[in-house]
Amino acid sequence: MCEFGFEVSLCTWLERHCPGIVSRQLGASSEGGRVIDIVAIEPGPDFGARAAISPRAIPDRAIESSVGVGRWRHWKEAFASDSEWAREACEAAIEIGFFERTRRGGREYVRQATRYPAEWFGSIVGIENKPDLGSPGDLDRQLRIDVSLGLLDEVILATESYVTRAHLNRIPAEVGVWRYDRESADREVIREATPLGPTDYGVEVLDRVPGRTEIEIVPPARKARLRRRLAERAYGKGWRTYAFPSCAQVETRESAGTTSLPYCRWKGRTVQPATECGPDCSGHEPADAPDVDPEAERERRTPWVRDPEGRVQEQAGLDRFE
Repeated sequence: MCEFGFEVSLCTWLERHCPGIVSRQLGASSEGGRVIDIVAIEPGPDFGARAAISPRAIPDRAIESSVGVGRWRHWKEAFASDSEWAREACEAAIEIGFFERTRRGGREYVRQATRYPAEWFGSIVGIENKPDLGSPGDLDRQLRIDVSLGLLDEVILATESYVTRAHLNRIPAEVGVWRYDRESADREVIREATPLGPTDYGVEVLDRVPGRTEIEIVPPARKARLRRRLAERAYGKGWRTYAFPSCAQVETRESAGTTSLPYCRWKGRTVQPATECGPDCSGHEPADAPDVDPEAERERRTPWVRDPEGRVQEQAGLDRFE
């Protein structure tokens, strides 16, 4: 089974049935060792304010910095360090309109163009795809990491296989199970997920060898920052991260109301262009790529805003240099 085709088809279903943001292939751990296949972000009360800032992800270092709305600060003083990463975050925040910049006396100063809306997202659901449960790979370990860390509100296993009691007994009881048919775009809930504890302490498994498991305790404040970073990346990335190949065999294919899936007539299925298409493919026929606008399609189907007007605030006294 082609896991990519299953994954993007499930994304189309989620985009139709969930009110928020859908993204895929995102880091979902403290140390960066866990990548979750799909995340679904529920909008929070401040979602509109977040959408008005930028269609791109706001860098976590910029959000964590001491740059505020009402006072210009020298950029190096606003970050914990003046490292390359801090400079990069500052430049990105300026480029997307979250920061404003001015220069005085040969020094660069920044301030926020708008306050960061901390409650723009609500619950975060993580979905691990395993179309064929006959080849589970490292599935059990991955799901146990998700449950013990508790970064997500819920964790779901999505499969195309028939699910037996033996399958259910091999995965953590907290994990929900869906059976999804990509051809009909129908989902069957086999087992409901048990809510996890994103506001509690979490336990992250760092390494496991025979006779010893190395773990790290992750406090609630750190989990809150990780959740915000995950939500920001999901907002900026979405799930249509591929470009259609320049091949006559590839066309758009409809699924759950969207026509942005790359379907190859020669292979007879949805393909992953980055790894399956190009001159090395035996069925390749050079041609113009299909005319697809993934950002327009995303805006049509979700509350994500492609070209916001921005939220630069004008307040009395804010332009006074302090």
